[in-house]
Amino acid sequence: MKYLLTLFLFMSTLFISAQDTVVQTSVNGLLSHNLNQISSLANAFTEEQYDWRPAEGVRSVGEVILHTAAANYFLVSKLGFPIPADVDMAGMEKIKGKQQILEALNKSFAYAIEKIGETKSDDFSKEIDLGFNKLTTVATMMVVLEHTGEHKGQLIAYARANGIKPSWSN
Repeated sequence: MKYLLTLFLFMSTLFISAQDTVVQTSVNGLLSHNLNQISSLANAFTEEQYDWRPAEGVRSVGEVILHTAAANYFLVSKLGFPIPADVDMAGMEKIKGKQQILEALNKSFAYAIEKIGETKSDDFSKEIDLGFNKLTTVATMMVVLEHTGEHKGQLIAYARANGIKPSWSN
């Protein structure tokens, strides 16, 4: 009986601990999915197509990707994590070249996923001032996810306008 009680308490602790990170794990799973699809699209564009834009005054393919990367850093930094010292936020959208842009994108997602994973569940209801809105920590994590999804959709439209079919669609 003592053995069963010990086992039950141990399993209960594991279950409670697992519940403690369900939000972070869920957001990161969806962020990884968005990264995979954005990377697939970004790789499908040619170097020359990175300068393509649907109209004057609208972001180019490369600018959309860099904007997404910069927003990952900005939004996640609002959760209380410093932006890496080697990231130049002021110069982010000035990066040129397909490979350099892809590297910036991948690095920003790695940062976002790592830091969201480090977010403490005790801070979920903490108010975050994003400058354009005040949200909770959980809502801010949702903004990161939604923002990457928004620009994934924009890149899908750009790809189709350039005769590129997303690899996962019909």
